[in-house]
This record gives sequence, structure tokens and C-alpha cells, in this order.
Amino acid sequence: MDATVILPILKKKLAFLSGGKDRRSGLILTIPLCLEQTNMDELSVTLDYLLSIPSEKCKARGFTVIVDGRKSQWNVVKTVVLMLQNVVPAEVSLVCVVKPDEFWDKKVTHFCFWKEKDRLGFEVILVSANKLTRYIEPCQLTEDFGGSLTYDHMDWLNKRLAFEKFTKESTSLLDELALINSGNDKGNQQEKDRSIDLNFLPSVDPETVLQTGHELLSELQQRRFNGSDGGVSWSPMDDELLAQPQVMKLLDSLREQYTRYQEVCRQRSKRSQLEEIQQKVVNWLEGPGTEQLRTQWGIGDSIRASQALQQKHEEIESQHSEWFAVYVELNQQIAALLNAGDEEDLVELKALQQQLSDVCYRQASQLEFRQNLLQAALDFHGVAQELSQQLDGLLGMLCVDVAPADGTSIQQTLKLLEEKLKSVDLGLQGLREKGQSLLDQISNQASWAYGKDVTTENKENVDHIQGVMEDMQLRKQRCEDMVDVRRLKMLQMVQLFKCEEDAAQAVEWLSELLDALLKTHTRLGDDAQETKILLEKHRKFVDVAQSTYDYGRQLLQATVVLCQSLRCTSRSSGDTLPKLNRVWKQFTITSEERVTRLEMAVAFHSNAEKVLQECPNQPESITDQEQFDEIEAVGKSLLDRLTVPVVYPDGTEQYFGSPGDMASTAEHIREKIKLVCLKKQQLRQPEVCATES
Repeated sequence: MDATVILPILKKKLAFLSGGKDRRSGLILTIPLCLEQTNMDELSVTLDYLLSIPSEKCKARGFTVIVDGRKSQWNVVKTVVLMLQNVVPAEVSLVCVVKPDEFWDKKVTHFCFWKEKDRLGFEVILVSANKLTRYIEPCQLTEDFGGSLTYDHMDWLNKRLAFEKFTKESTSLLDELALINSGNDKGNQQEKDRSIDLNFLPSVDPETVLQTGHELLSELQQRRFNGSDGGVSWSPMDDELLAQPQVMKLLDSLREQYTRYQEVCRQRSKRSQLEEIQQKVVNWLEGPGTEQLRTQWGIGDSIRASQALQQKHEEIESQHSEWFAVYVELNQQIAALLNAGDEEDLVELKALQQQLSDVCYRQASQLEFRQNLLQAALDFHGVAQELSQQLDGLLGMLCVDVAPADGTSIQQTLKLLEEKLKSVDLGLQGLREKGQSLLDQISNQASWAYGKDVTTENKENVDHIQGVMEDMQLRKQRCEDMVDVRRLKMLQMVQLFKCEEDAAQAVEWLSELLDALLKTHTRLGDDAQETKILLEKHRKFVDVAQSTYDYGRQLLQATVVLCQSLRCTSRSSGDTLPKLNRVWKQFTITSEERVTRLEMAVAFHSNAEKVLQECPNQPESITDQEQFDEIEAVGKSLLDRLTVPVVYPDGTEQYFGSPGDMASTAEHIREKIKLVCLKKQQLRQPEVCATES
């Protein structure tokens, strides 16, 4: 940032470096606040500029910031201190806030800077102006704080402006002189003496800049030894001490470059051997250079071949670059001569310049075209090689027999197969794009490119490109056909695993139904109506089990068909089917036993309820002895059956429900048998009385 850009802000003296130092040799940065409201943006810009002046070594020692708040309000002081955290947090080591003797004491209690030290990154102290010498020596303080250090802000600003102006002008002049001198270093030729053209001079007069630099250096050095009015030696600021070696270094560089520039001007006044060198450039470019390009027409049939051709082309470009460098230098010299030449030389010089430019640009266009063509060929072969590797990987995956453990692994394999096929599709699309781009470049190749008809060579390149794309298309088509077959097989395998899993699930469901039948279907009902309801529910339960069994059989039949299609053996053919049949057989036996018991219970409850409901005063309704005996026999037979387990074909036995459930059912039957017996006795008493009478 230049001082001229922010000169109005710097003149406000919002902050300044007085040249004083603290006890650690760190610079003192003073921020004098006034009664008017301080513009924080301008203060930030001022601080950024001031902090860009000291050297890094000086910055490393840290800054002591004096915030003069004697003429300002507390909230402004606080804002400035907090702003230092964002502007110069790393360089500030101490902030001294100069406060008025009174007026702040109560407000300060609401914001203690020492508690904020960790967050701010530096220490803040509140101090009166007369006590500032506790932290800074009086000789390092300006007169505003009772010190003896002299500081003139406008004098410092004027010197700073003069230094920056000289630095800018001298740096620009050095760049111009270096550019002119470097252009002459490439050609050490013996030229004829000619007058120096003023157009060759830099934009700034070197003599004027040198004189300004000497005057600035003299002023800086003189102020270092002059004394002030009081006779005390004036100590220069660090930025002035730093500016002296910079000015001397710039003056030395300017003198050196200016001396070389004067020699360049003398050399550029000569024009000997220009035509000879120009002819050499043209003859080489139109002769050996063109012959080199004429022999290079192929694009290679692989990455390695294309890279070898590129390397050969780079060698050709390197040879051309040497002559192009000579062309650039000659063109500059011819341009200079055109500016300073006589009228009779202008036509000849322009003709030479035009001929040289035409030959060089034509040759450069041929080199660029050849480089672009080889790069396109390299890209094409790179994509082709990558696509070939993808096809090889896909083919290798297809050639390996699929032997997954479950349907999930098949799904993952199928997904990987689809991803590889998609990658191949994208690769083939990219190959076609690269190939078409390369074919377009070849078709745009004119006969002038290498100085001969290249139709035959182009046909070979075109045939090679089209052959590669067709070969990749055929390989991709074969892989697609194999992927279709593999996809069908894998989907069948997924279906096979699904059928096997569902069949096993059917066996599990049937086992659960059998378990539920044995453990929960134990009640026989308290009367005939309830028993009939239980019998109807049982038939529906059996229908569910039958559907489950049929579903499992269908799934196992499907696995047999799929295994025949896949030419493999099913894991469930020798395991699941026997399990299904065994469970179903056990369920059937258990269900039949359940039906038998329920039917016996229906018969028992129906007959028992019938005899129990008959009226003893009606002789025609008297039940004969055989009917009572039959009811008792059925009840006892039912009780006996409750104690008998269900016996399966494999010899295993299972009981319905728990012993408690069976005991409760048996007790209810016994109670009803007792009622029947009691009824029987009641009916027999009238008969006995009639016989006795």
C-alpha cells in the first residue's frame, strides 16, 4: 500500500510511529484519540500501513501501543483496544491506555482489560500520563506524554512520500533497463555505428532519477547527525534507518543498469550481419526444419509408440526453438532499425522482417498442429488401453463360475457386474469421442502441413483408429452377451435361494403350528355348543396348516425345476423336504387326535346334557339304563384318552398341554359324569317305589 493512496488519512495523524522504543526495544505505536469521533475504518487502514513499514526482525520484538484517551470517551477507547486484537494481535505485547485523571473510574469497573488478557492476546493497562514513565523511558516518549523525543508528523510523511516515489520510479526504471539489456545479451554482434534513436530511451530519464535518489540519501544521512534546536542529537526513526540502505542499493543497481543500457544503445546503433543471420534462419527453417516435419506423420499404435513420437517431436521443437529465439532477437533489432533507419532502408528492412515472420509463423503452426495431433493420439490410446483393461476385468469375472453362499452375495456380485458393464459403456463412449476428435484433426490436415500429399499416411492412421474402435465395440458386445447369460443365471440363483429360504420358513411355520396345537389347543369345552365351536376353529386351523404345507411343497418343486435349469443340486432337496414331510405327518397325527377328542367330547356333552335336561315326573321321558351306561362309557373313554400321549411314527411321544391343563379338563368331565350318575339314581327311585306298591 502506497502512502499516496491514503494520504488524506495519514495527514489526520490517527496513529504514528514516533521512533521511540520500550524497554524490550520494541517500537512504540501511538494512537492519539481526540474529542471528535474516530473513524475506525481509517484508523485500521492507518495501522495496516504503519505496521507494513518495520522489518520482520523489528516486528518480532513486539509493539507497545499507547492509546491516548484523555480527550476521548471510554467506549471509543474500548473499541480501539478491541480492534487491535484483529489488526495486530500477534505483534502487540502491551497496550497502555492513557486515561484522564478522573471521570472513567466508575465505567472501568464494568470492563476489566486484565481479565480479557487471554482472549485479547496482549496485556492492557490503564495509566495516567504522568505515570507512563513506569513502563517507558522518558527519552522514548514524545512531548505529549512528558517525554523528550521529538516527532514531526508532516516531516515524516513528506520523507515517506519522497522515499516511496523514488522507490517506485527507480524500480520501474530498473525493470525497463533490465528488459532492454537482457534483449541485447543474446546477440553479441559487430554492428555498424549508427545514431541512437530517442524512442529507445526508457519512460523516465535515468539521470533525473539518479539525481533524486542522491538528494534523498543525502537528506536522510544529514538528519542523522544534525541536532535539534535544544542541541540534543536527533535520533532517526527505524524506518529512516531502513530506508538508507534501500536507497543506496537502488542507486547502485540503477548505476549498473544505466551503464549497461548506454552500452546497449551503442550496440543497437550497429546493423552489421542482420541480413546474413536472417537468411540463415530462413534457410534452416525451410530446409532441415521442414524436412524433419515431413518425415513425421504417424500417430503410433499404442501409448508407448505415441509417447516415443512425442519425445521425437519435442527434440524437433527444441531445435526449432533455438532458431525461433534468433528470430525474436532479429525481429527486435529490425524493429529498432525501422524506428531509427533512413528512408532508403525502410523498404528493405520491412521486406526482411515480413519474410522472416512468415517463415517462422508457418513453421510454428506446423509444430503446434503436430503437437496437438500427437497429444490427441496419446489420449485416444490411453482411453483404449484403459477400456481394454476394463473389458479384460469384466471377461475375467464372467469366466469365473458363480458359487455364492446366499442370495445377498449374489445380489452384490450382480451389482458389481452391472457397475463394470456401465463403466465399460462409459469407457467406450469416451473412446468414440476421443477417436472422432482425432479423426477430425486428421481430416483437417492439409497438404501444406508437411510440404507433401499425406493422403496415404492419413488413410493408415484413419484405418488404425477405426479398427481400434470396432475391435472394442466387438469385445464389448461379446461381454454384454455373456453378461446377459450370467445375469439370467444369477437371477435364477437368487430365486433358488429365495425358494429354499421360503421352504425352510414354511417348515418353521408348520413346526410353530404343531407346537401351538400341542401347547395351546387343549380345551375340550364345557358343553356341547362350546365344543362344536372349538371343533370348527380346529378345522380352520388345520386349513392354515394345510396351506402352509402346500406352499412349502410348491417351493420345493420350484427349487427342483431351478436346479435342473442351473444344473446344480439343491441344498433343500435332501434336507428340507424330509423335514417338511415329517412335520406335516406329526401335525396330521396330532390333528386327528385332536379331532377325535373333540368329537368324543361333543358326543359326551350332547348325550349328558340331553339326559340331564329330562323331567323325572314324565314317565315317557325316562331314559333307559343302556343310554346312561353309554354316556358313562364315553366319558370314561374320553378321560382315558386324555392320559394317552400322541405317538409319532419315529416313536416319539407328545402330550397335549401341560399336566395342569389336562387335569382341569378331566375334572370337568368327571363332574359331568357324576351329574349323569346322580340323574340315573333319581330316575331309578320311582321305579323301585312302583314295584314295592
